[in-house]
Amino acid sequence: MKDIPVHQLADRASHGLAIKSFKPGDMRKEETDALGIHRDDHYLFFLLEKGSASLMIDFEDVSIKESTLYYILPGQVHHRVTGEVAKGWYLAADTLLIAPDYRSIFEDQLVLQQPFLLSPAQVTQCHNLLSLIDEKYNEEAQCPFQMQIVHSLLQSFVGIVAGCYSELKNPQSKVSRPTQLARQFKKLLTSKVQTIKSPSAYASLLNVSESYLNEALKKTTGLSVSYWITNEVMLEARRLLYYSELNVKEIAHSLGYEDHAYFSRLFKRAAGITPLSFREGYRK
Repeated sequence: MKDIPVHQLADRASHGLAIKSFKPGDMRKEETDALGIHRDDHYLFFLLEKGSASLMIDFEDVSIKESTLYYILPGQVHHRVTGEVAKGWYLAADTLLIAPDYRSIFEDQLVLQQPFLLSPAQVTQCHNLLSLIDEKYNEEAQCPFQMQIVHSLLQSFVGIVAGCYSELKNPQSKVSRPTQLARQFKKLLTSKVQTIKSPSAYASLLNVSESYLNEALKKTTGLSVSYWITNEVMLEARRLLYYSELNVKEIAHSLGYEDHAYFSRLFKRAAGITPLSFREGYRK
């Protein structure tokens, strides 16, 4: 393996979402092995209702028990070790669809996130929401606002997950310097990306060299500073295309690009489609 592969959600799902219920025996060992060690460019959420499963996340074993929630961040290296006796739900979501306030909860877990034990009432709430998301997403008689409804239901589920994890306290004493720096960079990037797009500028703001910042990001996420800057710019562009009525020129200017044609080329290179095609596809 020359490099750890990155699985793209767009390759296997439409509208930034994939959802599936699973039961014991659905995933055989050979299928698990075929997935291999990889990263994803999207969030993964799990609701384990019955049984147990084991994952390897960033080279640490995580055991998931009955009545728990768990999530995997974009960029985390992972593969499933066991899960043949598990029953529950799996949901993959484009980062576009995760509200910034929720992202800050998930990404600020300064040590490896742990499964969250739910009460029986919370398990029922999550199950019902995921069932409704699945039903609406696969509904044959499509209404004009089908995807908007699905995405709204998704926000409700992710909000519940974020609310659960916001209750946890993060002991900071165990955090390595590269991990801490990566978290600081990502938080800074979220607030500054519209005006700052230079890796050296972020390194200066964090009082480290550009090479050290790049080394820290590659060590903790496997991806460079430049990748995360472009990723955040494109994420904000997709949010504006989906949620706002701004035209492409206005979106380009709001993101700090005076030349909207150049911005459109950047977007197509990153997303594989034009900004307008993206807007039309997500709003179907």
